[in-house]
Amino acid sequence: MSASSGTRNLLKTIPGLLISAFFLWYTFFPHPAIWKLSASSGISLSHILALRMVHPAWIAGILAFTFAGYGLRCVRWTRMMRPTGASFTVCARVLITSIAANNILPFRIGDVMRIFTYAPDLKASPSVILSTVIFEKLLDIFVLVLLFVVFMGQDVNHHSRLLAKMMLAVSSIGLLALLFGARTLGPLLRRLFARLPQHPFLKKLEHWINLALDCIGQIGIVGSLLLLLMSAVIWACEGMIFVSTANLIGLVAGRAGCWQAVSVGNLSYLIPSSPGGIGTFEWAVKTSLVSHGAPEPQAALFSLAVHAWLLISITSVGTVFFFMHRIKSQNHRPLLEEIETLPVELP
Repeated sequence: MSASSGTRNLLKTIPGLLISAFFLWYTFFPHPAIWKLSASSGISLSHILALRMVHPAWIAGILAFTFAGYGLRCVRWTRMMRPTGASFTVCARVLITSIAANNILPFRIGDVMRIFTYAPDLKASPSVILSTVIFEKLLDIFVLVLLFVVFMGQDVNHHSRLLAKMMLAVSSIGLLALLFGARTLGPLLRRLFARLPQHPFLKKLEHWINLALDCIGQIGIVGSLLLLLMSAVIWACEGMIFVSTANLIGLVAGRAGCWQAVSVGNLSYLIPSSPGGIGTFEWAVKTSLVSHGAPEPQAALFSLAVHAWLLISITSVGTVFFFMHRIKSQNHRPLLEEIETLPVELP
């Protein structure tokens, strides 16, 4: 890695780190005056010491739903990759490794590694893998927006509520069109993009949409609906991780608080920040819980605890998978050198 490229990469990460730092401060030390950062204006030591495991039996729920949720993610992606002949073992290793890499490395390196680095392991071209990643993201965003609309707090203003319902309507129509009209939409979209200005971004967007359509076309309507059902169960498991954690520490946030926190917390990853969504996730989860009646200090500590569990558990497993595969394949190439050779943009 050259000094100039290393400096450029460092400069690119600084804005994300600053955004994360701001949201961490805003979440844990809220105060109208920026220069007053005393713990008494946000989270104090007494709040941390007061945190207790009220119902320890819920630890089993956290473990079970984490295993079920991420296990089903692996099953879902294996089904998407079925036309390539990739096995469940390989798909699970690649997916969990990529999630772990996204948690600790900038620029969504994990997704780039899944598409390029592990293409030979998956017996597929990068474009084919990218098509499944795009479809995977579309399914997840649809379910998260649905959760947001269903579990909105009572204090959400009329305009925000209307905007959320419009987003759900648009995403529903778009997803249904993709599922049931993948083969029909292709020619229509090609004619539409042909009339638009020949901008590089529009060409790339057209390419990505066509990849998603090809992926859905190969999976079929029944297979795509099954993937949608799997996505709903995946996020139900994620929601139960939140519910289990709330019951573990005795957090009271109404019946809907944890479910809205799941939605807003995961949608917050769309905000550019440091790897793992540190800061933005905590802010989003805390805000959602408080809107459902949870005490601010307890909600903030809850967000930190849940995020720490998700980051540490999945990153640890993914790291083990990564190094076990490197040892098995006798890959002695330095990791930083391997990352440096990855393409700078998606196919």
